[in-house]
Amino acid sequence: MVSLTPRLSVRAVIVENDRLLIVNAWKSRDHLWCAPGGGVERNHSLPENLKREIQEETGVGIAVGPVCLINEFHVPPNGFHQVEIFFRCKIVSGTITDEWTDPEGVVSKRRWVTLEEAKSINIRPKSLAEVAWKDKAAPAFYDPLEPIVL
Repeated sequence: MVSLTPRLSVRAVIVENDRLLIVNAWKSRDHLWCAPGGGVERNHSLPENLKREIQEETGVGIAVGPVCLINEFHVPPNGFHQVEIFFRCKIVSGTITDEWTDPEGVVSKRRWVTLEEAKSINIRPKSLAEVAWKDKAAPAFYDPLEPIVL
């Protein structure tokens, strides 16, 4: 059964050496890429949730910065609706390696991409690449409700 309220999710926009960290969105859909992160658990702040999700999906610790993007997507046939809040983040401990295994089994691939590479792959939301390389002092961007094709 689908919830009557939107699911809340947090994601990290991590750019190092002019490359953006992305992960596969679902293990069964390795052609679809997104920023790492995931669902918010009650009684924990958004930054606490984001730190937990990034640790699970990548094995690294992060410092959480300002909000840079708010995105919504939905799946019209089943009523699923998710609101995602993206924060600019920095890695403060650990290293991204291929050996890391997501304990939840959702993320199976991690990679760094340049702006040109990000524009040429199936990345969601579509505005992620533009926001990642935008002036860090720019106000947060709102990406309107977008249908997701499964």
